[in-house]
Amino acid sequence: MKTILVVDDELGSAEVLSLILEEEGYKAFCAVNGRQALVQARDVVPDLVIVDYMMPLMNGTELSRELRADPKFVNTKIVLNSGLPEAAIREQFDGYDAFLRKPFKVEALLDIVQRFIGR
Repeated sequence: MKTILVVDDELGSAEVLSLILEEEGYKAFCAVNGRQALVQARDVVPDLVIVDYMMPLMNGTELSRELRADPKFVNTKIVLNSGLPEAAIREQFDGYDAFLRKPFKVEALLDIVQRFIGR
């Protein structure tokens, strides 16, 4: 079963998204900040990480940099999401695989997930 780590400081949003992903046949985990996500990712080694940009303790780009620097995550796909325009994010970090601007439609996210890791 493909695993997905959902990282968002709005726990309710992360939990709802995780439930939707589980209904689609994925194993989903949640984290509320980048530090917590890094610990979970090292334990689980997810196939895909959905990362919110603005978070406390470690933001989405900092987390993504940590993941990209670790050979353990060479095959892990990163979907970064934010209410900011992608150009503003890309200036700081461009090592993600896909970007979704908030608010996004769940169908758009599911299309990206399926494209990167299948069912």
